[in-house]
Amino acid sequence: MWLDQPRNPKAPLAGLKVLELARVLAGPWAGQILADLGADVIKIESPAGDGTRLWGPPWVEREEGDREAAYYHAANRGKRSVVADFKNADDLRRVREMAAGADVVLENFKTGTLARYGLDFASLEALNPLLVYCSITGFGQTGPRAREAGYDFVIQAMSGFMALTGEPAGQPMKMGISISDLTCGLYSVIGIQAALAMRQRTGRGQHVDMALLDCSVGLLASQATHYLTTGENPPRMGNEHAQVSAYGVFPVADGEVVLAPANDGLFRKLLALLGREDLLGEEKFASNEARLANRAELDAMIAAETRKWQLDELLADCAEDGIPAGRVNAIDAVFEDPQVRARGMRIDLDGIPGVRSPFTFSEGELALDHPSPRKGEHG
Repeated sequence: MWLDQPRNPKAPLAGLKVLELARVLAGPWAGQILADLGADVIKIESPAGDGTRLWGPPWVEREEGDREAAYYHAANRGKRSVVADFKNADDLRRVREMAAGADVVLENFKTGTLARYGLDFASLEALNPLLVYCSITGFGQTGPRAREAGYDFVIQAMSGFMALTGEPAGQPMKMGISISDLTCGLYSVIGIQAALAMRQRTGRGQHVDMALLDCSVGLLASQATHYLTTGENPPRMGNEHAQVSAYGVFPVADGEVVLAPANDGLFRKLLALLGREDLLGEEKFASNEARLANRAELDAMIAAETRKWQLDELLADCAEDGIPAGRVNAIDAVFEDPQVRARGMRIDLDGIPGVRSPFTFSEGELALDHPSPRKGEHG
């Protein structure tokens, strides 16, 4: 069942065998990254298939007339699909045989579920001591909520993300993408690769326990240290930066611009560009700490100047002077951006569009050889 030859010998993970017992997003996202990096990823699906195949519209129509949700195609590129019913003894035996020959098993069932079928780490480690087994759950394998299901929206709320996102006087807001699922998928790939590197030293595999909540809490970064240092909750600040001013979204004659002069030198350049060098001598704007204390006044002054500019003209002059600035792009504009196009971030495989994993290697290549599989396409 495993490929005899690597999908792309130049891919960094060429020859790695990954058995994916995962569906929806966090697990499949990790599996797709591994597939893009060259691993042979076999996705095990129930007879009903990954539920996200039906999460449309929008839909992707294949040449043969098959129709699947665009959501499914966002996280399953490069894999092979095998249908197996864990309640069927022959199917279960086949899955266990594949696990015995795998380097990695990636699963996102609720804690304890796969033990019923002998597909948990302890059971499969007995068959394959070299196995790296990665479990993705909402809350991890331990703790009082270990056996509860985890959903991105709930995790965004519990992790503190929503308390930090939105306007100060508004409702807490989730992010526009499933950030907790996606982050856990990314961290899981890191954990898997670390376990594989350790296997080179120890000659043994291990269980990698990944939780959506852990990964989201881990992303709190400076907001966490704010609380841990002061004992105070960081406030929601909309588009403002907690530690830097001036920094935000400002009006221009034909839209909006993001300006991010994150140090004194860049701030001076911005004032010079806007013709407000007169502010440089004012003590209340002389340092970042002072600017934070007078943020509202400063932002109003900058907004009064940026309104006089056309967006393209301001961006061009900011780029020439080295001032960080950018337009607020809708998704269609993202994929028309010359930089995004130059980096080849959009890909099309057999007429199915997607976004490539953002790795560029001096020696290696991504294995972008086929789109998401049809259900049971490979056995």
